[in-house]
Amino acid sequence: MSETPTNTLQYRFDGPEDAPVLILGPSLGTTWHMWDRQVPELTKQWRVFRFDLPGHGGAPAHPAGSVTELTARLLATLDGLGVQRFGYAGCALGGAVGVELALRHPERLASLALIAASPRFGTADEFRQRGVIVRTNGLDPIARTSPDRWFTGGFAAAQPAITDWAVQMVRTTDPGCYIAACEALAAFDVRAELGRAVVPTLVLVGSEDQVTGPAEARTLVAGIRDARLAVVPGASHLVPVEQPAAVTDLLVRHFSSAWQPAFESGTGQIAIVAAPARPVLAASPQPPQTAPVAEIASAAVPSAPAPGPDPYDTGLKIRREVLGDAHVDRELEQAGDFSGDFQEFLTRCAWGGVWDRPGLDRRTRSCVALAALVAAGDADELAAHTRAALRTGLTPDEIKEVLLQTAVYCGMPAAARAFKVAQRVVLEETTPAG
Repeated sequence: MSETPTNTLQYRFDGPEDAPVLILGPSLGTTWHMWDRQVPELTKQWRVFRFDLPGHGGAPAHPAGSVTELTARLLATLDGLGVQRFGYAGCALGGAVGVELALRHPERLASLALIAASPRFGTADEFRQRGVIVRTNGLDPIARTSPDRWFTGGFAAAQPAITDWAVQMVRTTDPGCYIAACEALAAFDVRAELGRAVVPTLVLVGSEDQVTGPAEARTLVAGIRDARLAVVPGASHLVPVEQPAAVTDLLVRHFSSAWQPAFESGTGQIAIVAAPARPVLAASPQPPQTAPVAEIASAAVPSAPAPGPDPYDTGLKIRREVLGDAHVDRELEQAGDFSGDFQEFLTRCAWGGVWDRPGLDRRTRSCVALAALVAAGDADELAAHTRAALRTGLTPDEIKEVLLQTAVYCGMPAAARAFKVAQRVVLEETTPAG
């Protein structure tokens, strides 16, 4: 382990220094110890590199708000170590990093395994709701329910020590980094891009996974050109922990066949030779690779400036991030032909124009919106923007302070009505399920 700058990750190596590098990426709420049972076997052939997510496992609490940023930190860490080409296996959020590598940095990736992964993890609303719960109640409610998401009921009952370990692992995570990771998963959606991934890929999933189950795994296999599916019976979401021997065997077989390093330097730079045929893999024929051709621009015919982004597209994105997909979908669906033009105007001007301006952050804009809606006496919009305020980072106590301030300037009756609306919403949004 080493000193960890803000743009890199906490890591450890296991295995021979001259072996090809195989990276293991963790799930949200876990540490690199989730891979402990795989390491002894994997280090017989590979130099295993494990990393912790920001704020997990004692790593410095430098939140990463997107999968792209997290991937950039991983690559910066590897660049500092001289590791240029590697195999990668990632679970859940770690799997999202693997997909990002395959799409944006395929030259670094020799072979890929995606475990309990998906091109889109649930809905954005679900993960932002989880962030609201953590911001309000801390990580304890999430920690206590983690075994229900991660393991089958039989395993959790038979392995109380592992169940307790899982709960403590989440409890010791930095809340701000956990919330940022939820935001990263909320924004992650690569369904339309999967066809560009051409790295040999194993998609592995537990048969009982209720978080990212076999349906999501099949979506990955259908989209990635060179992918095959492995379903592990009797396992839920954290399948490397619940069925370690089966996962280890699948990883060894995949990386041994799909990745044949001919030469490995101490820096992890690998020359790749052709892998043996895999009869279980039905891959589409790949087009021949050609060298890029330089484009020469004519000085006599200047190219037209690229058009800027449509304020409607920007506004719709911000509107969904602030108010939630479910609310926006309902508003657009109910608009119909009569109100459709108004919804387009609202999205383009209010959300793509005002909410996108750099002068105020979203927390401050939420405060302004709450105060204005109290003054207007609009209970429906106040409810929607109370939910939005929680999503943009305001705590219930901060919302309460905003409403108290409106009592002075908007009047006691208006503030009293606002408190009733906001209290109901806060209870709905911050009470953990179950």
